[in-house]
Amino acid sequence: MARGKFITFEGGEGAGKSTQARLLAERLRAKGIQVVLTREPGGSAFAEQVRELILSPNTADHGPLAETLLFSAARADHLERTIRPALEAGHWVVCDRFSDSTRVYQGVAGGVPKGVIEALERIVVDGTVPDVTFVLDLPAAEGLARAQGRNEHSTSGGAFSDSYEDRPLSYHERLRDGFLMIATAEPERCVVVDATQRPEEVAEQIWGTIEMRLLQPSE
Repeated sequence: MARGKFITFEGGEGAGKSTQARLLAERLRAKGIQVVLTREPGGSAFAEQVRELILSPNTADHGPLAETLLFSAARADHLERTIRPALEAGHWVVCDRFSDSTRVYQGVAGGVPKGVIEALERIVVDGTVPDVTFVLDLPAAEGLARAQGRNEHSTSGGAFSDSYEDRPLSYHERLRDGFLMIATAEPERCVVVDATQRPEEVAEQIWGTIEMRLLQPSE
């Protein structure tokens, strides 16, 4: 059986990653493709517990190195229990955030040495690299405003965003720069998408890339 495809979505706060991941999964399923839609931090029972720990207000004072180690532990379990089994079964995996977020949030913006993050990534990811990563890009101020507006109208809030939204705009600008640096360094994997467009327009651009890069003529 052919290995499934692995697609990730990256970007700063309010870029629309969760929405676009969901829309893509729905469109792939409509074509008869079996899809696992997942997220980080999370995606397995243990990883979801780590997510709750990291995002809990009671543990908000942990530093970027501790975050890196926790995210890496969650990712290891997520890969072992969810991502790799799905890919080996021929299913496609669509993931809201993956290792690029650790590179950017804890590395570029958090100051964890690049060598530390790369060493952990080699151990944890161990070759399970996305076939395509969509970097949803928009000005940091616009993304932050979107995220704050979204959480104001949500009864459950956006926990991952909540823990970062009160950081200064300069922090979010570093995040944007970090994602764009990765996209520039790895153009064969990363596709930058203008996330200031309407969600439908973003989705169409993403779908065009999927058709061109991953779908066979018969699919």
